[in-house]
Amino acid sequence: MIKLALRTLRLRKGGFLATFVAVFFGALVVSACGGLMETGIRSETPVQRLAAAPIVVGGPQTFELPREDPATLDPEDKHKSETATLPERVRLDAAVADRLRAVSGVTNVVGEVSFPARAGAASVLGHAWDSAVLTPYTLKGDAPKPGEVVVDAGLGLAVGDTLPVAAHGTVGQYRVSGIAEAPQAMRGSAVFFAPSDAGKLSGHPGRFDAIGVFGGDVAAVSAAVGNAGVVTTGVDRGALEFPETGKSGENLIVLSAVSGGLSALVMVFVVAGTLTLSTQQRQRELALLRAVGTTPRQLRRMVLGEAVVVGLLAVGVAVVLGPVLGHWLFGQLTDHQVVPDVLQFEQGWVPATVAAGASLLAVVAASFVAGRRASRVRPTEALAEAAVERRWLTPIRLITAILCFGGGTALAIVTVAVMTGPVAASTAGPAVMLWAFGLAAISPGVTKLMATLLRWPVEALTGVNGRVALRNTRVGAVRAAGAVTPIMLAVGIATANIYLQTTQEAAANQAFTEDLRADAVVGAPGGLDPAVLDRVRAVPGVAGASEYVTSTVFVEKPFDSGQNDDGRPALGVSELTGNAVEVPATLGHHVGDTLSLRLGDGTPVDVRVTAVVDQRPGFERLVLPAGLLAPHTTLGLAPQLMVRAAPGVDAATLTARLREATTGLPVFVGDRETLIAAHAKGNEVGAWVNYLLVGMILAYTVISVVNTLVMATARRRREFGMQRLSGFTRGQVLRMAGVEGGLIATIAVLLGTLVAAGAIVPFCLVVTGSLLPSGPVAIYLVVLAVAVVLALVAILVPAWAATRGRAVDATSIGE
Repeated sequence: MIKLALRTLRLRKGGFLATFVAVFFGALVVSACGGLMETGIRSETPVQRLAAAPIVVGGPQTFELPREDPATLDPEDKHKSETATLPERVRLDAAVADRLRAVSGVTNVVGEVSFPARAGAASVLGHAWDSAVLTPYTLKGDAPKPGEVVVDAGLGLAVGDTLPVAAHGTVGQYRVSGIAEAPQAMRGSAVFFAPSDAGKLSGHPGRFDAIGVFGGDVAAVSAAVGNAGVVTTGVDRGALEFPETGKSGENLIVLSAVSGGLSALVMVFVVAGTLTLSTQQRQRELALLRAVGTTPRQLRRMVLGEAVVVGLLAVGVAVVLGPVLGHWLFGQLTDHQVVPDVLQFEQGWVPATVAAGASLLAVVAASFVAGRRASRVRPTEALAEAAVERRWLTPIRLITAILCFGGGTALAIVTVAVMTGPVAASTAGPAVMLWAFGLAAISPGVTKLMATLLRWPVEALTGVNGRVALRNTRVGAVRAAGAVTPIMLAVGIATANIYLQTTQEAAANQAFTEDLRADAVVGAPGGLDPAVLDRVRAVPGVAGASEYVTSTVFVEKPFDSGQNDDGRPALGVSELTGNAVEVPATLGHHVGDTLSLRLGDGTPVDVRVTAVVDQRPGFERLVLPAGLLAPHTTLGLAPQLMVRAAPGVDAATLTARLREATTGLPVFVGDRETLIAAHAKGNEVGAWVNYLLVGMILAYTVISVVNTLVMATARRRREFGMQRLSGFTRGQVLRMAGVEGGLIATIAVLLGTLVAAGAIVPFCLVVTGSLLPSGPVAIYLVVLAVAVVLALVAILVPAWAATRGRAVDATSIGE
């Protein structure tokens, strides 16, 4: 049977080409997503500034967060905790460097500090000159003294120039004492200060971002550091130089897992639909094989052999090109600052193996489903079975549909009853696929039912062509369902994911706008000197001003059951002082309670609840004193001041007075619209990621739509010839095919809309209280237009080709 399968491949190139395309693009997408996941898992970052130090010590950026109440947790039960990543840079005390200098064999210990600064018009990173040996840099000129700087060659300055530098909320004039050249390309430009100046400008005197160790044994260095830090060598040093890659790697894993898993599920249905349609078109051939003595097992082996051969070819090409697509996707993510550009794309043999295994598993499962029906027909019924489509509803289809519909219903209930705010997307999103897969499992029956319901409007609009198209769709429901299913998936996935995103964006922007009480903002990328707050408050027309700091904190005591490894959003304001905290009412705390928090840089602190406030569901956050929160952020200062105008003072007057009062300071002044626009732009990054990954999956489904429809229509040449011989003109045949395409598109769009509504409606009820999503209706109209155009083009073009030539010649061609 394997030899027969190979011979069949040569004779039926069209059907197997369609299978090849479906498997190839599915494996390609899964392989590319696997590469992104491997990149996130490895999070390899080539070391730059610390390249010369064989051992680098950094602060621990992770800690163990209990998943259950520690009061009831067995101390030996380690698996009931999860590793949480701290969002702010964890710094090392200078005492750690002193301990390392006492380690036997250590020849040099160098502390590294890095802080954002602005040199003239350029954004740079400031460092202490004594840390230049960690790269190392080559110096032309002299080392900097207090009031002097060494700049890297990329800034285009010369020794003796005067350079204005803004850092840590202050501006100073520095003389350029030397030019430093790096041995390799660096991320951004560097400016080196005297150690005393760097300690002040970093905002963290007596603390280091990392420590480079020369000489000594790794084990001895680790013993000296203890729990105060993390000791790394080799490529792992890059993670300490760029700690932001840790969290970005975790996000990349989630993104790739969701998109890759979704692609794999879509591939299963697309490949199954393609193989089923291909096999269904060969019913006469398979029936004849049964009639001449082929056993069911042999027939299944033949269908499986054909599918596996095509699958192996498709997978082989896909795993070769998978890294190319993965690298392109990674480039898009870095270009849009979703992941840091220092993260290195990695794709080894594991993603290729997983993609190949998943794709071949889908092929085997699909071929089993496709061959099972023909193989179970009795030889005496074989020819009758080939002529007429019989029972399509199998126990597997029915059980799959029931499970999917049950799961979709359960997720909808959980979304409405349990979830709050944008987090409801975590349960609403997966419901799309469950509803879609449930309908796909029973799509022949649903297609026939929808064609019956659409009978009157179709016949009224299209006449005899419509009646023939309706009969073809109802009689060939299995064939039509093969085209309806991928379009339904495309419409459902696109509509749901896009409107979930637009609704989430609109809700976040509305919440920010409604909660915003400021009329102006004073900000600085490098942080604001605390003295600026008093200066702003003294400006005429200012009713109030507050520092504005955002970060993430972790509630350690009492146990916070609603907290995940991302912690709780925190806001720092000047109205609170000491160790006070305002908490949302949903946490269940009371005034006077004491909370044990771990701040963003890992510092533990106890705070006292001074207020319990009702906050917008889904946007809850802890409010802390800015003076408590800001020093434990990477920047170390508040990046913004929120300013409110006094009654009778308009925004233009307020901003003009603020600009005048802050002249000469390294700050910018904006109005309320500036704040709203900045917040909306931040949301656009997450939206872009969603659109990119969903677009990739939709591209695959679009290819599958065209693939399926072209294959289904091209195989109907004999049918079209018979119609022409019975009195139809070629134009009437094409119009009938067009009506079929429109009918298929209409059914698919209606089902896809129903699928999308199963996710959108529960989500919108929770987030906005409305049944309809936020976002322009044009999005939905574009999705519908694309679906209809695809269906019509993919049917009419092959139908036009199939009706060329004489009708009698077409009828003489076998199926």
